[in-house]
Amino acid sequence: MTDSDSPAAARAGRPGRSGRGGKRERLVEAAVQVFHEQGVEKTTLGDIARTAEVPLGNVYYYFKTKDQLVEAAVDAHCAHLDQLTARLDALPDPAARLKALVAGWVDQRETAARFGCPFGTLATELDKRDDGLDRAAAKVMRALLDWVESQFAQLGRADAAALAVELVAAYQGMSVLTNTLRDPALMADQGERLQLWIDGIAGR
Repeated sequence: MTDSDSPAAARAGRPGRSGRGGKRERLVEAAVQVFHEQGVEKTTLGDIARTAEVPLGNVYYYFKTKDQLVEAAVDAHCAHLDQLTARLDALPDPAARLKALVAGWVDQRETAARFGCPFGTLATELDKRDDGLDRAAAKVMRALLDWVESQFAQLGRADAAALAVELVAAYQGMSVLTNTLRDPALMADQGERLQLWIDGIAGR
């Protein structure tokens, strides 16, 4: 994100910047940001070093290759998802948790219009590989699906797994359209529809 300390980053986007921190942490945060903004293939270690404000020579102390930084970025997304779902689990009921998840996505509509979904774009790029990074990315997406499924199951839905796929697919779809059309309002409108959809499933 361009404003990665924003509430949106803390709620449902890519991992937010955690201050200056140590050099390794800064490099990982920078990798998450730059991979999102320009893609893995176009990104050099120099790009990440500049964003992290770390000398290029120091990068090799922590990461010998760009692929190691990609792996660290995927791990950062996984850790962020764990933190996000832990915060959402503190909300009083599953419908409120799902609606808060959607609200966090919508909060990032300006970033989505420029760069797409923080993790979805990375997962799509890694899916073209067969070196294990594709499977690592799939585990993060699976973790999100599993958490969403558990919320629908708590609402008493026997079709919780299908509903989880429907919700996450709707988010990925609206992210692609928002990015392609450069239209943040599209995500806001679709997010509102998802909120109403969740209310309907919850019987509200």
